Amino acid sequence: MTQIAPYIGYLASLFLVISLVVKNEIKFRLYNTLGCICFIVYGIVFSAFPVILTNIILLIINLYYLIQLLKHNENFELVEFEGEDKMMEKFVQFYKKDINIYFPSFDIASLKTNVNFVVLRDLVVANIFSVHVADNGDAIVSINYTTKKYRDFKVGKFIFEKGKVFLQSKGVKKIVYSKNSNINHASFLKVNGFEENENTFFKQL
Repeated sequence: MTQIAPYIGYLASLFLVISLVVKNEIKFRLYNTLGCICFIVYGIVFSAFPVILTNIILLIINLYYLIQLLKHNENFELVEFEGEDKMMEKFVQFYKKDINIYFPSFDIASLKTNVNFVVLRDLVVANIFSVHVADNGDAIVSINYTTKKYRDFKVGKFIFEKGKVFLQSKGVKKIVYSKNSNINHASFLKVNGFEENENTFFKQL
């Protein structure tokens, strides 16, 4: 056991480092918890009681907050906005650099003629969604941008399941991504039930 103990210590350190770079609070607590468990095992092998005690305390703290986070029922809300909304202009400007990674061809002027809404999570703007609705019911997505903190698929599930009625009320029959240049976003679309055809993704409502 003493031969593999150093590797357990390295693994514990790795978990703690990962916990410091993840954006999601649940992931932070989860990786921190795994790191504590590894350090406890490491401390037991070498009879390092200060290491064991410290990490048992940290483990209890992490488990407490992890349970609280998992028990918390977030409030999701869809709020429509007009294309010249000043708050949304500021939102787009603030996240412009990250938006360009996922939607490089997005033009804020398109909001003026599109159907637009934001998704709020506990009254915090988590996502901006804008589509151009064609006469045949195809909704061509101009932007569906979620801030880094909330990229856990919950927003997508809310939009394409709970927000389905709203989109249908606007004459939407099918959601279409005519261009997609980001691998991570393509994975997001597939998880949310989109079909792919020559780099075009679509989902029937």
